[in-house]
Amino acid sequence: QVQFVESGGGLVQPGGSLRLSCAASGSIFNVHLMGWYRRAPGKQRDLVATMTSAGRTNYADSVKDRFTISRDNDKNTVYLQMNSLKPEDTAVYYCTADVQITINYKPYTYWGRGTQVTVSP
Repeated sequence: QVQFVESGGGLVQPGGSLRLSCAASGSIFNVHLMGWYRRAPGKQRDLVATMTSAGRTNYADSVKDRFTISRDNDKNTVYLQMNSLKPEDTAVYYCTADVQITINYKPYTYWGRGTQVTVSP
């Protein structure tokens, strides 16, 4: 099994910053794509940013130039630096990773439990 430890969420004022982190642990042979999604109240879960193990990134248009995704492959950890936060960034943020548990298995997508980010005066 694979477990995630997510941290860094909280309450911040508009224009502020937060840094999310998510560490994957357990039966891991290799971690491929890692990233973050979010679900705002009453909305579906949407892509925020992803990063391949080679460092290729993909961002939602709404967060480009404000959020930065990074990862530490040795620690199986992904980070999301969020700057210039806006009220519309308020959501539950979910960590995700495509994890290969052994060389004989295809990668499977795992999800964290989510961490709340609230942007409010």
